[in-house]
Amino acid sequence: MASSLTKDSASTPGSEKTFFGHPRGLATLFMTEMWERFSFYGMKALLPLYLVAPGGMDMNAATATAIFSIYMAMVYLLALPGGWFADRLWGPRKTITIAALVIMLGHLTLALPGQAMFFLGLVFVAIGSGLLKANISTMVGHLYNGPDDPRRDGGFTVFYIGINLGAFFAPLAIGTVGEKVGWHLGFAIAAFGMGLGLIQFLLGGRHLSPQSSVVPKPVPRAELMSLVRKAMLWIIAAVVFYGVAVATDVYTLNWAIVPITVSGLLIPIWVLTKIKRDKSLNETEQSKMTAYIWFFVAAAIFWMIYDQGASTVALFGKNSTDTSIFGFDFPVSWFQSVNPVLIMAMAPVVAWIWLALNRRGQEPNSVVKFASGLFLVGVSFFVFLIPLSMAGDGDKVGAYWIVAIYFIHTIGELCVSPVGLSVTTKMAPEKYASQMLGVWFLAVTAGDCTTGLLSTAGVDLNKTGVVAMEATMAIIAAVAVFMYRKKVKALMGDVH
Repeated sequence: MASSLTKDSASTPGSEKTFFGHPRGLATLFMTEMWERFSFYGMKALLPLYLVAPGGMDMNAATATAIFSIYMAMVYLLALPGGWFADRLWGPRKTITIAALVIMLGHLTLALPGQAMFFLGLVFVAIGSGLLKANISTMVGHLYNGPDDPRRDGGFTVFYIGINLGAFFAPLAIGTVGEKVGWHLGFAIAAFGMGLGLIQFLLGGRHLSPQSSVVPKPVPRAELMSLVRKAMLWIIAAVVFYGVAVATDVYTLNWAIVPITVSGLLIPIWVLTKIKRDKSLNETEQSKMTAYIWFFVAAAIFWMIYDQGASTVALFGKNSTDTSIFGFDFPVSWFQSVNPVLIMAMAPVVAWIWLALNRRGQEPNSVVKFASGLFLVGVSFFVFLIPLSMAGDGDKVGAYWIVAIYFIHTIGELCVSPVGLSVTTKMAPEKYASQMLGVWFLAVTAGDCTTGLLSTAGVDLNKTGVVAMEATMAIIAAVAVFMYRKKVKALMGDVH
């Protein structure tokens, strides 16, 4: 990528060079995010397989799905406090440095044998990913001269490519080594990738905006000490409670899973209720928040099904799919590279379609796009019913069925994810402007925690009846959103 650097008189912080015509610091953040996503998606591809493998944790599919769902939920839940740490304590740049170290420590811990090391490593990776996810996009924004900088949207597009490059190569590298050589070595490679990302982040730091080192609203020492005391009390209470449960031999894994999944459902409800009931919001902001709740609930249903692509669908791929093409047998984890490569291929096509429709005055509004994405994810699970039925007698189905499901997921994601991010920033009340992106991530938390709770309750998510029920729920939700589109659009006010 160094060959793409050219001189530019419109210099950016710390350098006169540009990265594809963008501030040089974008290269630093591009590579940091690429390597972080490499470690994250490598973990995503490997984790469900490791949990059910006889040489891994040797769990049943329901428990594996519950743990995977909780892990994904916590990554997005912790993006909310991740933003707080940057805004009040460390600033985005320092927060990302600490986050990368925590992620690397987590993967190294996962590389060690033992159940205790596994869960400890999982906690570290979730915490680090939450801290980093909340802040690196903010730092990309700092590279530009405000929202009106004409390079800004293009910069985020280049940054998005880095995300998907890391996501694409991770299963091919980490998944292959984990499945074919050793699970723990796969986790170690994820740590190595994050380490590379951290090194280049530190070396390229001089190209970043000085604004990224600023703590916008420093927390007063008295308030900080109060928060520390409260946190310590909660930690001590949890240690005592679970210590007694273990000592009396009544502890099971559900003692940890159930409280986390229930919290993951209650926290988003509490946050949205708190914002909606805030008396300081004016009538327009209240109206927009009412509309936003429609988007939030729809997104939670969407992500509940979508994220099962790496758990329910992936485990079906492991047990019931023929993973050989032209005599070449590929690792099951490679399925997780399908989505990022489709994203890179289809995102420009979908963007072109919206633009072409816009020129004709026919581009669907945000509500219709959201309903379309929700409808598609429902269709994907109706498609899933076909290979599930075909494999009912123990037969293997073709890999193209899994690819077809992921293809529909991808088109749905391109209708939901960019639109959700956009309406979140546009509809955010001024008072909560810096927090609303974290609120958007809570929709993922709610969806994944629903999956985790179902699995914990003993629901087999690979059964045709359950898959059909989820698909039907998504279709009904999509139809409801579409039917009430005019009402929701009216509540959105001047947001289109």
